[in-house]
Amino acid sequence: MGQFIDLQAADGLSIPAYLARPSAQARRAVVVVQEIFGVNRHIREVADGYAAAGYLAIAPATFHRVQTGVELGYTEADMKQGMALKAAVEALPAPGVLQDLQAAVDFAARESGGKVGIVGYCWGGLLAWRAASKLKGLSAAVPYYGGGMTQAQEVASKPQVPVMAHLSDNDAHVPMEGVAVLQKAHPEVIVHIYPARHGFNCDHRAAYHAEAARLARERTLDFLARHLG
Repeated sequence: MGQFIDLQAADGLSIPAYLARPSAQARRAVVVVQEIFGVNRHIREVADGYAAAGYLAIAPATFHRVQTGVELGYTEADMKQGMALKAAVEALPAPGVLQDLQAAVDFAARESGGKVGIVGYCWGGLLAWRAASKLKGLSAAVPYYGGGMTQAQEVASKPQVPVMAHLSDNDAHVPMEGVAVLQKAHPEVIVHIYPARHGFNCDHRAAYHAEAARLARERTLDFLARHLG
């Protein structure tokens, strides 16, 4: 359904992104933010799914600043490589990868002519949480099991747009005690907790939980429809 295009970040760097368009003219858009496995088959399928629901969907390659063409699977070796790439991106001087997400938001707004939301998974969930307080032009944010988003420096963020978070009750990356802190600090954030593991939305992983994924998508589409029009 989609194709890769190039975005231009504020510092002039060209960033690849997977673009999926709906069959009819898009009136709203969503930026899909990858896990630590790159813009792989799963993330492209997620973007295609949002396009099928009527959104212009774009998934920027958020590893591109440290390594090009990353597309990983889910083995232990892939996990190790993905974590190292994530660490390298996180170590970039500000604004780092956020300028690439901003380029995706700006492109999505121009191409759709409508409001833009952001949905992220795993590391992408953390980036979606940061985007809610730091990026311009967003109207909603949906982090899925954003690893690290309950750490003190992340909880201190002040979202400027409505946020819905999909978390699970068996996730070492987003422990329940941290979720309680997040909920206390941000009562305005809608938090859904599922009886599942980290990565439950990905049907390419052993952690996939079909019912949790279905319900989270249903809730996300309803949330985006309310805030993006």
